[in-house]
Formats: sequence, C-alpha cells, structure tokens
Amino acid sequence: MLPVDPALYALFLGTMTIFAITPGPANLFSIATGVRAGPRAALLGMAGMNAATLVWIGAAALGLGALVNAYPAAFRVVAILGALYVAWLGVKSLWSAWKGTAQLKTARGSAAETAFRDGFAVQFANPKIIVFFTAVLPPFVDPARPIVPQLMLLGAAVIVCDVIAMAGYGLAGGALAKTLTEPRAQRLFAAIVGVLLLIAAAMIALRD
Repeated sequence: MLPVDPALYALFLGTMTIFAITPGPANLFSIATGVRAGPRAALLGMAGMNAATLVWIGAAALGLGALVNAYPAAFRVVAILGALYVAWLGVKSLWSAWKGTAQLKTARGSAAETAFRDGFAVQFANPKIIVFFTAVLPPFVDPARPIVPQLMLLGAAVIVCDVIAMAGYGLAGGALAKTLTEPRAQRLFAAIVGVLLLIAAAMIALRD
C-alpha cells in the first residue's frame, strides 16, 4: 500500500498550490526583502521561512491541533510578537526612505545579513501557516495509513510549493531593485517596502 492515496495527494497539491500563491504575510515579506536587499537576501529569507515551516510540520506530527485547542492564548501571543517584529522592520524601511540614499545602502546590507532570521520569524508567527496545519492539512491525512510517511510526503509538497511561490515573489522584487539607480526611486521603493511590511504585520496581528 502506498503511503498516501494518489487521488487525495493530487487534491492536496492543488490546494497547496492555491494556498502558496495567495498573497499573505510570507509572500509580502518575500517581495519586500527582494526589493530592499536583492535576490540573494530574498532566497535567504525564503530559506528561513521554510525552516520555520519544517518546525510546524514537526509540531503537526506531535499533535499541533490539540496544542492549539489547549493553549490558544499562547499561539496568539506568538502571532502578536511576530507582528510587532515585522512592523518594526517596516518602520525601519520607512525611516530609511525618509533619511535618504546613504541610509538605504546601509539598510540593504543589514537586511541581507538578517534575511534568514527575519524570514524564520515571519513564518513562525504567521497565523496562515498555523491555520493550514491545524485545519487544512488534517483532512488529507488518512488514519488507515502510517502517519509519519504521510506527513513527510505532505510536508514535502508544502515546502516545494512554498519555495516556488516565495522564490518567485522574492526574485521579482530583487529584479525590480536592480533597476533602481536614482536616489528618489530608491527612497520611493524603500517607502513601498515599509508599507508592504506594515500590511504583512497587520495581517499577522488581525488574522484570527
């Protein structure tokens, strides 16, 4: 017997594809990182977000849904802290735009150095991923089959779809950043990045 039902797995892949490409905090963060610090930082941020996804996959294997139901306030605190962190990144970008080009160059270097950490923090606190593993994933797990192989295959699908979507968003932002040569344009896009990050923070904080 196969670890997963092929028809159910195909349905999961379709669901995950839609879930991955739908704009949310992670995709907004990918765009913002690409614009703010370039393609390399966007890929590092993507790696950080997928590292956090692996943590949630492990939590799902240990019974994440039961933990959420038992301690909802704790997960809410995690989301609020993550929202505050992303908001702080947005404010920093807006401040760089306000101060000018020299500060923007410094901000780009700083963003590249912390991209993995920032990506991990964004995804770890992302309510969208928590909802996914507690509400969307369970119906695709067949209790008649071994649980661990199923979670490994379902988790692999999650990672692959997220890598494609996040890399696409992030590299598009990075390519856009390479075209910015005038100080005024750099400041404008730093402001846009700040707004995107603040929107992502609001989405994290306000999502139930």
